[in-house]
Amino acid sequence: MIKKFICIGLIAIALVAVNSYPALADNAPSEIFSSNCAGCHVNGGNIIRRGKNLKTKALKRNHMDSVEAVTSLVTNGKGIMPAYSDRLTEEEITAVSNYVLQQAANDWK
Repeated sequence: MIKKFICIGLIAIALVAVNSYPALADNAPSEIFSSNCAGCHVNGGNIIRRGKNLKTKALKRNHMDSVEAVTSLVTNGKGIMPAYSDRLTEEEITAVSNYVLQQAANDWK
């Protein structure tokens, strides 16, 4: 009987959690970046490895100047950069990848 109530309670919590996240808002990519990426990549820089920044020149040099390349890197990680596939949805990863490329095109202003 207790297991049944616990199971029902967990299902209810899961349903509330799933329905609590609205569709990706317009400002979500900047928020995703701020909370997941800016710790190392503040203003498109890189506090750990200067050459691996998010500026247009470095993105091109490192073959990271397409949505597909950035999405793959964010999803799978590489070297000391962790993978975010367990923390972000595919939609969030695509949104933040587009955001990075847009910010790079605007010189992170």
